Amino acid sequence: MSKTLFEKIWERHVVKSIPGGREVIYIDRHFIHEVTSPQAFAGLKKRGIGLRNIDKTTATADHNVPTLNQHLPIKEELSRTQVAKLVSNCDEFGVELYGLGHEKQGIVHVIGPELGITRPGTTIVCGDSHTSTHGAFGAIAFGIGTSQVEQVMATNCLILTRPKTMRITINGKLKKNVFAKDLILYIISKLSAAGGTGYFVEYAGEAIENLSMEARMTVCNMSIEMGARGGMIAPDQTTIDYLKDKPFAPVTEEAIAFWQSLKTDQGAIFDKEYVFDATDITPMITYGTNPGMGIKVSDSIPAQESERPLQYMGLEAQSSLLGKPVNYVFIGSCTNSRIEDLRIVAEYVKGKRKADNINAFIVPGSKKVEAQAKAEGLDHILQAAGFEFREPGCSACLGMNEDKIPAGEYCVSTSNRNFEGRQGPGSRTFLASPLTAAATAIAGKIVDVSEL
Repeated sequence: MSKTLFEKIWERHVVKSIPGGREVIYIDRHFIHEVTSPQAFAGLKKRGIGLRNIDKTTATADHNVPTLNQHLPIKEELSRTQVAKLVSNCDEFGVELYGLGHEKQGIVHVIGPELGITRPGTTIVCGDSHTSTHGAFGAIAFGIGTSQVEQVMATNCLILTRPKTMRITINGKLKKNVFAKDLILYIISKLSAAGGTGYFVEYAGEAIENLSMEARMTVCNMSIEMGARGGMIAPDQTTIDYLKDKPFAPVTEEAIAFWQSLKTDQGAIFDKEYVFDATDITPMITYGTNPGMGIKVSDSIPAQESERPLQYMGLEAQSSLLGKPVNYVFIGSCTNSRIEDLRIVAEYVKGKRKADNINAFIVPGSKKVEAQAKAEGLDHILQAAGFEFREPGCSACLGMNEDKIPAGEYCVSTSNRNFEGRQGPGSRTFLASPLTAAATAIAGKIVDVSEL
């Protein structure tokens, strides 16, 4: 019987089926951070038990960490407390922690792939919705709630209802200056922020196959933004080549043979399918308060059923975003903080200078990305252009640390969510690609990079 990639991996991890149609699924890798782990550790203490498999748990600090002067005590009390609690819990339970100052520290969805902890054919969870990032390697990866974090710590299993399957095929090749972020914003704009609800999505087609691993991670990262349980891409030679030099990836002949078997069979049936043409995708930007409210940068804002999103954003239907002045540009987050993203930005801003009205900061996704950027001299290029080059962390992706966008201000951001107040109370967010963000910083206003 022909099977989808998702079905092949899921069925390998079924421990048992239980009444009601649910299944007990074995979890291969559990990533934890400072936000959703304290309550789970407290639950283990209350029950007097430890982690079932400590070696399958990877911890790092990312959400609450400052991105300036990380050698100094954290200023915000709540952030300082949460990070300190992660340190004490990992010490007490024997979990290896990549904390502040550690050479492997970084955003959880950046360090997993770059260290080779993320591997094809595995099941991966974290108390963070953007765990779908890891699906780029042909893994079933998804976010879980705090009570489930405790369950995985205690049993390495979860009781789950099998999601439905969806395949999204992108035929053709992407145009110049169109990137993975534009591709996924385009898809979400077509399907809406709820279009993938109840589904696990496989991305396929020539445009997907031509993406680098870092670009594939960007696509899978934002699967959750259309309501999907997760997103995945079948592993191929690009995947194998990426993993070859990673410290924790067992790139053996046996492993490669298994990874190459992980593809959807001819004739396999998905519950839903969509097909798009890559040539229709141009630089994208959001205008509203969910990632589904996206348009081509060159298009006008469409009329809305509800007035609330545009009122919050201070925008009007039928108007254009081109030439819209902004005061902040943020380049970072688990969506776009990898070395390829920094290279794209540095290549564009080299020899240029940001506009006077722009506050621009770029935050590498990990210490490894930071070190690589410095080794290539990207930090000097960015700083010469007037950008702040900061230390690793989730930063202004979310208002949970010191990096917040002031109320009422506009920010062109490479992060994944544009909810009301996501980047700080009252902040207004436009989601875009790293190149669009960089070009906006130089121009001081939103521009169409397809015309560069």
